[in-house]
Amino acid sequence: MSPVSLRRWGWIHKWSSLVCTVFMLLLCLTGLPLIYHHEIGHLLGTDVEAPVMPVDTPRGNIDAVIASAKELYPNKIMMYMSQEADEPAIWNVTLGDHPNDEHYKPIAVDARTTKVITEPAFEGGAFMSTMFRLHVDLFAGLYGKLFLGLMGLLLLVAIVSGAVLYSPFMRKLEFGAVRRERSPRLKWLDMHNLLGIVTLVWAFVVGATGMVNTWADVLLKVWQTTEIAEMLKPYEGSPPPTRMASVHEAIHRAESAEPGMKVGFVAFPGTPFTSSHHYGIYMRGDEAFSSRLYKPVLIDAETGQITDRRELPWYLTALLLSQPLHFGDYGGQWMKFFWAMLDIATIVILVTGLYLWLKRGRHAKAAAAAPAHAQAAPEREIPALVRKEAS
Repeated sequence: MSPVSLRRWGWIHKWSSLVCTVFMLLLCLTGLPLIYHHEIGHLLGTDVEAPVMPVDTPRGNIDAVIASAKELYPNKIMMYMSQEADEPAIWNVTLGDHPNDEHYKPIAVDARTTKVITEPAFEGGAFMSTMFRLHVDLFAGLYGKLFLGLMGLLLLVAIVSGAVLYSPFMRKLEFGAVRRERSPRLKWLDMHNLLGIVTLVWAFVVGATGMVNTWADVLLKVWQTTEIAEMLKPYEGSPPPTRMASVHEAIHRAESAEPGMKVGFVAFPGTPFTSSHHYGIYMRGDEAFSSRLYKPVLIDAETGQITDRRELPWYLTALLLSQPLHFGDYGGQWMKFFWAMLDIATIVILVTGLYLWLKRGRHAKAAAAAPAHAQAAPEREIPALVRKEAS
């Protein structure tokens, strides 16, 4: 690679890294507790657990589940109800004053006894809620998500440019070499490069999936205005339903229509995931990855009959697949531990990158202030190629 190309790639790596480093550091720090959100919720007492019962205890009537939740807030309406893949004994019911209420009330109901268990803390309590919002949108909504998506794009540029620079930089050094006998700056430069190349694939995957996740609101809006709108065309101009069909029967029909799949969540009429005429029942698989992929089944909220069902478009499938890859929460405790260690390694990369940039600035100022004959000796200590890459 020519010196001009090296300088160009070095400039790209330097500025793409500097612009996004502080935000990537924030995302790594907030992402670490999110990897263990279930475990932290359990320690803080905010994680909801169902009472212990025999595994073959039958599921109760879902209409009774809804009735139990509404007893707490009789003037609110149903927005959603869902089940976690690893906790099928609990229905998470969401009530609000209107279908788009941002100040909704979450209620955990036992799926077997149909009795209310508790009103869980939003996102696992104040601490986890703060970590989640900082990680997802910086408390800035859609604009915060899109801004973090831009930072994720710069991270990918920094990773690619760093990989391009790594080969010529290490041409005269053994792989993984850390020159501890040299200056502290060179030692940390070697450590920065070593961790960067070791975590290269992981950092690229997590950065790319994180960037895709920031587009979630936009992709959902595209889906709602295209495929969902097409599914709802027969109901254009129709008055809202005057009576509501049994949710229990609607879910039973959806399960019969999609054998081998389970209910992920139910969107009630008027909410963004359905229409004012339908229950939107979103089915999912029962394996690690398939449990993240949903298939919508629209059921007429008045008659209880299925009106349409189809696969999600490719861009929503990509979005849903990106979420477990991003958080590493689909492969058990060892996967979480692996993700946490790589997250910590990335924090070290970011911190050492900032350190090297700050030290370089101080070194440049000191070199500019020193007499010309005093600058010659240090130059001879570092081979020309390394000197270019280190800068």
